[in-house]
Amino acid sequence: MKELRRLVLNSGLTEDFKWRQPCYTLNGANVCIVSSFKDCAFISFFKGALLSDPEELLSRAGEHTQAARLIRFTEHQQILDLEKEIAALIQQALEIEKAGLKVENTNPPELVYPDELQELFSQQTHFQDAFEQLSPGRQRAYLMFFSAAKQSQTRLNRILKYQDRILDGKGINDCVCGHSKKMPGCDGSHKFFP
Repeated sequence: MKELRRLVLNSGLTEDFKWRQPCYTLNGANVCIVSSFKDCAFISFFKGALLSDPEELLSRAGEHTQAARLIRFTEHQQILDLEKEIAALIQQALEIEKAGLKVENTNPPELVYPDELQELFSQQTHFQDAFEQLSPGRQRAYLMFFSAAKQSQTRLNRILKYQDRILDGKGINDCVCGHSKKMPGCDGSHKFFP
């Protein structure tokens, strides 16, 4: 992570700290982030889908990732071997942000409503109305979470657990205690208040 940080700081981006990780910005806009998992470190570009990547170093974080792209490293030497290529990608990301380019969401994933949710909607139209008032991103997050459960009863339990939150217009990761310093997101402040 120190090597990646050094490369990013050499680009002239501003270092910030977001999501408990070093994040690099241009005029307040997120450009890239350096982070680690148990078995690797990585640099992720927020608008990575716009980067030219002839060496095919970049990959998606997950199947639903639209804009971001990252490079994973499991050994320090990998970073040293690719230093020029990484620096070029950082510079490219900087130029993309300067130009104000945006990633178009050309192929949004189809929203799949679990049967249990559809059944509740048929019984409680106010619940369906509240769900449909949520932003598409909040709807998608709930649907992915509900659908990830393999058993019907687990899906139903998840839906019922979050029903009040949906009725209040809150997303799955939104603050509900009112103490978060990063509204509307939850920053864990609820753990310190009764």
